[in-house]
Amino acid sequence: MIQVEHLTKRFGDLLAVENVSFAADKGQILGFLGPNGAGKTTTMRIITGFLPATSGTVRVAGFDIFEQAQEVRRRIGYLPENPPLYDDMTVSSYLSFVGRIKGIPRLDLPEAAERVIECCALTEVVDRVLGHLSKGFRQRVGLAQALIHDPSVLILDEPTIGLDPRQIIDIRSLIRNLSGERTVILSTHILPEVAQLCDKVVIIDRGRVAVENSIEALTEEMSLEEVFLKYISSDRAIVDPSESAGATS
Repeated sequence: MIQVEHLTKRFGDLLAVENVSFAADKGQILGFLGPNGAGKTTTMRIITGFLPATSGTVRVAGFDIFEQAQEVRRRIGYLPENPPLYDDMTVSSYLSFVGRIKGIPRLDLPEAAERVIECCALTEVVDRVLGHLSKGFRQRVGLAQALIHDPSVLILDEPTIGLDPRQIIDIRSLIRNLSGERTVILSTHILPEVAQLCDKVVIIDRGRVAVENSIEALTEEMSLEEVFLKYISSDRAIVDPSESAGATS
């Protein structure tokens, strides 16, 4: 479903991502791990079409993100660490607005909005202004906007950061329910979250893939925390420009 091959991204003299390759199959939840500045956010922004690559290829459902960007965007839902919300809009008006941007026909918008409102448990706040919502409900609205066009791929960047324990449980349950038909790339610093949700793990360090394997194989003889520490460098030097711009990964 997702194939990343020899992906490289330079920002001037800074090599942020170098020769990154990995794959995620249909219905799989892939945990995308690495220290701050490892290149995770840059890689995700390239996969979603927000950034061009210096070299390499990304294919989603067989479509090339660089040559068939519109086809790829139809198939991807993206939740950045800070959901792209307009605080003066209500939940319902915002979802209708996003649906129009994503090309959903006007006659189909009410049904699409109702589907994600129910899926993300937003019924009780559907008429509330986004700026008045709690962090947990804002994350749910962020997920709803990523899902409204019914994508086959979800890219989630730190979806539970800043949430309380109850909200974390709810969002994790929602993510688990979204997999199966959808492929999910989940970037998070919460290793137990990866252990609970993911089928496969990619650890990236200094812009390069350090390991790619199933969660079962990686944790056969050690904990995921031990695996993570084994594959990352203790001497950090590289900084991901996407993260320094406010998208910490």
